[in-house]
Amino acid sequence: MRLVVVGSAGSFPAADAAASCYLVQAEGPDGAGGTRTWNLLLDLGNGALGPLQRHLPPASLDAVAISHLHADHVADVVVLGVMLRYDPRGLRPEPLPLYGPEGVGERLAQLSGHDPATDTADHLALGHWRAGEPVRIGPFTVEPVPVEHPVPAFGFRVTGPSSVDPGRTVTLAYTGDTDECAGLDTLARDADLLLAEAAYLESIPAPRGVHLTGRRAGRAAQRGGARRLLLTHLVAWNDPEASRAEAAGEYDGPLDLARPGMVVEL
Repeated sequence: MRLVVVGSAGSFPAADAAASCYLVQAEGPDGAGGTRTWNLLLDLGNGALGPLQRHLPPASLDAVAISHLHADHVADVVVLGVMLRYDPRGLRPEPLPLYGPEGVGERLAQLSGHDPATDTADHLALGHWRAGEPVRIGPFTVEPVPVEHPVPAFGFRVTGPSSVDPGRTVTLAYTGDTDECAGLDTLARDADLLLAEAAYLESIPAPRGVHLTGRRAGRAAQRGGARRLLLTHLVAWNDPEASRAEAAGEYDGPLDLARPGMVVEL
C-alpha cells in the first residue's frame, strides 16, 4: 500500500497546496486472473482535482471515500462529476463508487447549484458510511469510525497489502477532521501510519470539538502505538514547524509533515 498526498491544506487551499485529498494505492486481483493497481481516494477538497491529475487519470479511480461534508473535503467532487460527464478521456463503463455520510447526495447537489448540467447522479454511485460496517474496495478494507466534529464525520482505517513487505497486511488510519474522542483512539490503535489532522496549536485559543492540535495528535499516536505519524490539514495561518514540535513532545516515533506530492510506502 502506498499513500500519495495530493492536498494537505486545512480549511481552504493554500498557495502551494490543495485542500484535503489523499490517494491510496495497492496491487490486487483484477478479476481476470491477473493483478492491477487499485486506486482509492480519501476526500477531494477544494482545488484537489487539478494536482490529482499529476498522479493518475481521475477516471481510473476505483472509489472515493468522503470523511465529512465540509467544502475543504468534498467540494471538488462536483467538478470531478463534470469531468466524468464531459471529458471524453473520463468515460467509464459504470458510475464511480463514492461513500460519504448521510446527506452526501444532497450536499453535492447544493454545491453544484442544483444545475442538471453538473449533476453527479449519473456518474457517481453513492453509498453511506455505517459505523461498524467495513466496505471492501478491491484489496482494501475501509472501516469507517465516527469522530468528533461539528458535522457528522468519520475517520477511516484502511487495511491492505504492504508494498514493502510482501505477504504482510498494513493499516493506514486517517482521522479526517476531529478533536480528541474515542473514535480517534480507535483509529490510532496499532496503525502502521496515522495520518492525523493538526489544524490548531495549543498556544492559540480555539474551540474544542472541532480540530486536533499537534500535541493532541501526538498524544493519540503514542497512546495507540501507531508506528508512524504524519500531520496534515495544516492551516495557512499557523507555523507547521510549531505543529511538528507539539507532536514531537508527545510522540517518540517517526514523525513528518504532509506535503503535496509526498509518497509514503507502507
